[in-house]
Amino acid sequence: MKKHHTGRIILYVVLTAYALLTLYPFVWAIAASFEPLRVIVSGNMSLIPKEFTLDNYKYMMSTSALFPRWFLNSVIVSTVGTVVNIFFNTMAGYALARLHFPGRQKIYYALLSLMMVPAQVLLIPNYLILMNLGMLDTYQSLILPSAINIGNIFMMRQFFLSFPNDIEEAAAIDGLGRVQTFFRIVFPLARPSIATQAIFTFMGFWNNFMQPMLYITTPSKYTLTLGLQSFTNQQAGVRWDHSMAASVISILPIIVLYIIFNRYFLQGIRMDNEK
Repeated sequence: MKKHHTGRIILYVVLTAYALLTLYPFVWAIAASFEPLRVIVSGNMSLIPKEFTLDNYKYMMSTSALFPRWFLNSVIVSTVGTVVNIFFNTMAGYALARLHFPGRQKIYYALLSLMMVPAQVLLIPNYLILMNLGMLDTYQSLILPSAINIGNIFMMRQFFLSFPNDIEEAAAIDGLGRVQTFFRIVFPLARPSIATQAIFTFMGFWNNFMQPMLYITTPSKYTLTLGLQSFTNQQAGVRWDHSMAASVISILPIIVLYIIFNRYFLQGIRMDNEK
């Protein structure tokens, strides 16, 4: 018993040290966003701003006229892409877990095999398809190729495999069809797994850089990741004060989303681990 207690203490110490090591760059970036450039490059900067200033944020919002537009573009693409993914992935997972139709297992194994294909391999084929459809340099070019996620389909399928049959039978007795049962009964009860899916999907769209770089050419249509890269390239040198302010602004939606869905997210993680 004593060995078990000691091992747990060591584990907590290691995990705490790792958490602090991971958190340090994030806290440093926040502190740097409120410091003048000369303090950052002096090498004497601390995690508590010595010369607190909001000039970096004012500069990003006023001097870079396209910055608010880039932010809005990322919000639109990430929000629409996440909503589309939630519906398609959840419905696909439900169909593979609860519906019986010819070829269901073959479709499932085909999807599993496609998970092994790197996303980078599909960039050029997607580019050619979007070019032929006339969708390059549009929001659709960023949303449609990522409208589903096989990993999330698999996650939702695992969730629905353990979904109680009694609930669906009760809905059928009340006269609900399969579609009504899904949207009125099943979908609301899957909130923990859906919240987990929503957070990871939103992060994927928000942090996406490769697809906007290939598919978007108009500066006013840039997403935030591509816009920040363009903004950095236009500067004479690396302005860490402005870059850190822009980085902090770019992660705010992720933090807000996590705070909103935190309860469901943790519940979904526990449910997945129990399975």
